[in-house]
Amino acid sequence: MSKIHAAITAVHGYVPDYILTNQELETLVDTNDEWIVSRTGIRERRILKGEGLGTSDLAVPAVNALLKKRGIGADEIDLIIFCTTTPDMPFPATANILANKVGAVNAWGFDLQAACSGFIYGLTTGAQFVESGKHKKVLVIGGDKMSSIINYEDRATCIIFGDGCGAVLLEPDTEGNGVIDSILKSDGSGVPYLHQKAGGSVKPASHATVDAHEHFAYQEGPAVFKFAVTNMADVAHEVMERNHLTSDDVAWLVPHQANKRIIDATASRTGLSADKVIINIERYGNTTNGTIPLCLWEWESKFKKGDNLILAAFGGGFTWGSVYLKWAY
Repeated sequence: MSKIHAAITAVHGYVPDYILTNQELETLVDTNDEWIVSRTGIRERRILKGEGLGTSDLAVPAVNALLKKRGIGADEIDLIIFCTTTPDMPFPATANILANKVGAVNAWGFDLQAACSGFIYGLTTGAQFVESGKHKKVLVIGGDKMSSIINYEDRATCIIFGDGCGAVLLEPDTEGNGVIDSILKSDGSGVPYLHQKAGGSVKPASHATVDAHEHFAYQEGPAVFKFAVTNMADVAHEVMERNHLTSDDVAWLVPHQANKRIIDATASRTGLSADKVIINIERYGNTTNGTIPLCLWEWESKFKKGDNLILAAFGGGFTWGSVYLKWAY
């Protein structure tokens, strides 16, 4: 019997309508368009506006469009893995909330939290369920409402992040396409450089934590950049080397969209030319778990069956990793 791989058989994404430009940010903090673009590559990002809307509301239109595209009902989904840093609430899982909203009545699910690396962690996890033979249709969702944890008086973070969501469907494949290999890593010594101070069990919400702005994302940019620019590039190169892939063999690099300079370093390390690198950071900023599936969604029409894709990400924690994927359609 041929080996079962978990192949992506459909992908879709969603970004909110509201566009937060660099020019608007200039009115909020001491920054300017030239400085932001030169250091990050970002020109605008999308923001989810509206009372009572959370990350699941970004996922609903993405998932509904994916199901329609694939021609299946929500009741056919076995499992939902929701990769997010900004769940609707501490519990229940946003995966369960989403399942109810889209009518996935036969799916069980859970949230996966690995900061910006969450989607590739989730893709690898979902693949195991498909490869086991127990699950036939697994939704892996990467989405974040980062605007909910960003302090728009902190120029170190507010210029970077935006809101968005992407979803992929994993199904069994016996033609050799799908998730072929992955290398996932983490290093908890990176916690001080990128984290949210309050809201967890160590520092529960209080007047003091709210007054101190400790429910926002905190980042020491230079330290994070130094670690990310090396490790994201190295792990992408490592997964290529392990699978005997040269730059000529790889059709597309799909990098996490955190910083244009980190993306460029990863492309350089893997020997891939700019025309093979998927970039949309200038329009969406860093949507955390949403970046890679949004890239897959936007470039879907350019992929060909059998194309070799290298996915790579780096996130707070620190977490990082790379996935080697053969496109299935």
